[in-house]
Amino acid sequence: MKPNPAGRSLAATFGLLAAARNRGFDRGWLPITHLAAPVISVGNLSVGGTGKTPTVIAVGEELARRGLRCDVLTRGYRRPGRDRLVVLPPAPAGAAAPAEAGDEPRLIARRLQVPVLVGRDRAASGREGERRFASQLHLLDDGFQRRQLGRCFDLVVVTAEDLEDHLLPAGRLREPPQALARASAVLWAGNLGNGVALGNGVAQDDVRRRVARWTAAPVYFGHKAPSAGVPVRGRVFAFCALGRPESFWATLEEMGMEVAGRRSFRDHYRYRRADILRLRREAADAGAETFVTTEKDAINLPDNCGLEKLTVIGIEMRITALPQLVDMMLAAAGWPAGGNRVSPG
Repeated sequence: MKPNPAGRSLAATFGLLAAARNRGFDRGWLPITHLAAPVISVGNLSVGGTGKTPTVIAVGEELARRGLRCDVLTRGYRRPGRDRLVVLPPAPAGAAAPAEAGDEPRLIARRLQVPVLVGRDRAASGREGERRFASQLHLLDDGFQRRQLGRCFDLVVVTAEDLEDHLLPAGRLREPPQALARASAVLWAGNLGNGVALGNGVAQDDVRRRVARWTAAPVYFGHKAPSAGVPVRGRVFAFCALGRPESFWATLEEMGMEVAGRRSFRDHYRYRRADILRLRREAADAGAETFVTTEKDAINLPDNCGLEKLTVIGIEMRITALPQLVDMMLAAAGWPAGGNRVSPG
């Protein structure tokens, strides 16, 4: 959809401001803080929904397999008390984390079981991680535009829509595709176009040519998929609060679920009792027999929410050539290739 003239004008202003800010960092006019341990950033061009959090988890799992002590630095969007630093130390899977940490940090902590430091000042978070946990490496969540923190590697998650979209507020882009020139590597998330399978080499070459217009960085490929085969029978009512809910609807379709009805909320939405009552009414009207939502949404449900037969779907990013991608990250960080020869200290 083409933006209206007012939207184009505001987007042009937004683009000029973003470009001026980047020039400030490029020319040393704006300060950059460097931590003692290397920083690897996972970010994107747009506002939400491309799969940054599952990508952070996938990279973190690969680093853990190599015996590296890493933490995750994140802001925790739309969380209560957002100016306060919240530290989630490693905890057993399933352990509860405080609500003031935010939904995605709590999900990362649950899945990775590494320290997750949540705060607006990512440099202060990183220093705390080094002091308290002796972190050897920092994963910076949603870090591509957070240039005030120095990093050795920028992985940028990109979708096909990003290369066709407009800048805020006319579209969803925080930066135009030209910003990919700063990327160390690009992760192409999702389909290759026209329903072509992810492993199709010809289609992958076409994607690489498209991305090469903006950057010489290597391109890796990944797609979001359910983390476990959860059998769900009968008619379901689906709900979620994601940046791009259509990606969850597509996942349910791929899983072969019979979706009788669905409802989306704004990203990071914290459900209230009134929302639960509404969902129950809509599910009954649709003839649904059960509910289905994402792992991130389940974190934001009230305790003992009262949704009978609720199925929670975990979403993971499945990255082809993930070990090679992490090798590249570790080389940029100054670690030996493979990472498993690093002393735990």
